[in-house]
Amino acid sequence: MTTRILMTASAAFLAALGVAVTFLPQELSAHVGAPKEGAAVLLMQLLGALYLGIAMLNWMNRGNRIGGIYGRPVSMANFFHFAVGAMALLKGTVGHPIALEVAAMAAAYSVFAAWFGWVLFHNPSDVANG
Repeated sequence: MTTRILMTASAAFLAALGVAVTFLPQELSAHVGAPKEGAAVLLMQLLGALYLGIAMLNWMNRGNRIGGIYGRPVSMANFFHFAVGAMALLKGTVGHPIALEVAAMAAAYSVFAAWFGWVLFHNPSDVANG
């Protein structure tokens, strides 16, 4: 039950990011002060595709037991994505004025990293029951 909530929540979070970055790259680039054309926009759309791909992976696996032999690659990929992303976002806030958006993303990534880490390093029967 716990992993179903985790997989659904992470799929919704990543899908929202993916749709925003895929369909609003010029607007998001302007918001952060990046170029609104060229390679930056293309890379943002590619990032959106990655977010949507991981969101679909999580959505399709939300009913499966995550963390066992067969679900371990899914939990490992999510853990690394969120843990490395959280570290990058937290590093980006050190010594810089913290924008509300960056702080919110760092908090969300940290929560998902901790949750997927707990799923990854605990017995799947313990995770499924509570």
